[in-house]
Amino acid sequence: MNLPNKLTVSRFVLTAFFLVVMFARFPGHESVALVLFGLAGITDFLDGRIARQRGLITNFGILMDPLADKILTCSAFIAFVGRGIMPAWMVVIIVGRELAITGLRLLAASQQVVLAAERFGKHKTISQIVAILAVLTVLSYPQWGVAGEFVFGWRIAGVAWVVPFAELSKWISVLLTLFSGGIYLWRNRELYLKDM
Repeated sequence: MNLPNKLTVSRFVLTAFFLVVMFARFPGHESVALVLFGLAGITDFLDGRIARQRGLITNFGILMDPLADKILTCSAFIAFVGRGIMPAWMVVIIVGRELAITGLRLLAASQQVVLAAERFGKHKTISQIVAILAVLTVLSYPQWGVAGEFVFGWRIAGVAWVVPFAELSKWISVLLTLFSGGIYLWRNRELYLKDM
């Protein structure tokens, strides 16, 4: 197994640990969850970059890299619903889009067509990761004492700036998720319309 594929597999492992920590109840568990999610996000950036630079693109990577991304982000959003941090309707849109696109890719694969990731999809993934990191920071920074208050405690309308930033990030993530999913389904409509 080459290095990019090992990084992809490590994202599945980090996701499992992230979920355990999110629902654990030990001091600083939200900060640990933030670190685990951050590490998983870094593997997402590195695996594709290394695979392209070193010519290590494999069928495993083509299939599992986007799947690992979806499992990571969807797990985090679902955990936020479970913790009462994010409205369920937002997460339904995000998870629904991911399932629809995964279904489309499976349909394409059954017809020996490989659907590559698109630019809008990459922007969507980045927006989701930023939103999740922002929410985790809102949960974590009060535990960091003076350092957390210095960096994240600056106020906007009476609340730390990271709070409205996290809220805005969630909305941008949902909107980009809807937009990118619609574009992807429209551009590949011949795959599913011909079977109707």
